[in-house]
Amino acid sequence: MEIPDGPTFKSSRSRDAITFELAGRWTIGASAALEDGARAVFAEASKVRRAVLDLGAVAALDTAGAWLIDKTRRELAAAGVEARLERVRPEYGILLEEAHYRQFEAPSGKRRLYAAVLLADIGESVVSFGKDVLAGVSFLGEVVASLLGTIIAPLRFRAISLVFHIEQIGFRSVPIIGLINFLVGCIVAQQGIFQLQRFGASTFAVDLIGILVLRELGVLLTSIMIAGRSGSAVTAEIGSMKMREEIDALKVMGLRPVEVLIVPRILALVISLPLLTFIADMAALFGGLLVAWGYGGINPAAFMARLQSAIGENTFLVGIIKAPFMALVIGIIASMEGLAVAGSAESLGRRVTASVVKSIFMVIVLDGFFAVFFAGIRY
Repeated sequence: MEIPDGPTFKSSRSRDAITFELAGRWTIGASAALEDGARAVFAEASKVRRAVLDLGAVAALDTAGAWLIDKTRRELAAAGVEARLERVRPEYGILLEEAHYRQFEAPSGKRRLYAAVLLADIGESVVSFGKDVLAGVSFLGEVVASLLGTIIAPLRFRAISLVFHIEQIGFRSVPIIGLINFLVGCIVAQQGIFQLQRFGASTFAVDLIGILVLRELGVLLTSIMIAGRSGSAVTAEIGSMKMREEIDALKVMGLRPVEVLIVPRILALVISLPLLTFIADMAALFGGLLVAWGYGGINPAAFMARLQSAIGENTFLVGIIKAPFMALVIGIIASMEGLAVAGSAESLGRRVTASVVKSIFMVIVLDGFFAVFFAGIRY
């Protein structure tokens, strides 16, 4: 018997019931005929009280055909017709169940005040920020507990991992950190000399360079670069391990992921960032010296003499003291975002982006707090 290419049906009617014998291929390849057949079945069946859809002769059925058949059955039920399916193959039954017709409620067209939406978004952001802070404090406690555990049992400390991450985060960041701060030092010196020479005070540009670089710019630019370079890498590494269930495997092996993965990375950041800050300070001062010499006519001896009189030990220490705290913030945020990655590449991308944005934001906020604190104690 030759199977018809498109969907067909035959109807047989008794007093208040009608039976439809569906046949042929109810597949997407005959989509127009599918819809016509479904409409014809509904038109005939809507005139009776009971309808039977017999699928015994259906040769092929896909999701499109199953959806239309189930849609017709549900619409008949909504119109007061008792409709049921008969002689359904097991595989068709599964397909009909999975591709069943459903109605979706249209979104409400009610307009909301823009001010109310804006305030709601601000409130939601504040609540989310508060939750992130609490989660960060909790995570910091877990990191400290793991670190204390390694101090009590030194054999659990992963020194090789620490050295590896110091190389990746610190040593390999030296060229880009040095170059960026060298250029910034050149720019600050050029602009300072250009503006101050109007008042015959171009030598005060040395004070500007020394204080601004050592107290603020060196540590701030270094922290932002590390947040973008190393913080994102930490999030991506831990997130990839989370996606591949390697972190679950560590737990099964009886190892603590925070102790194995997080503590070495955060310690490497805390150790590396002050060293990189020192390198950044020296690079920026060297760039300022070259520009002051070539552009402002201030020779290196005069530059160094003026620099020594303009800054003190506290000026240098302010930037160095900030560095470990900024490294700690970057490490905690990067690790938390990595552990929050779900099972998709999209989630990994979102978490890496969030890690960089949150880290840079918190570094700048922390720098502001330190500026107020040091000004308050006149240091």
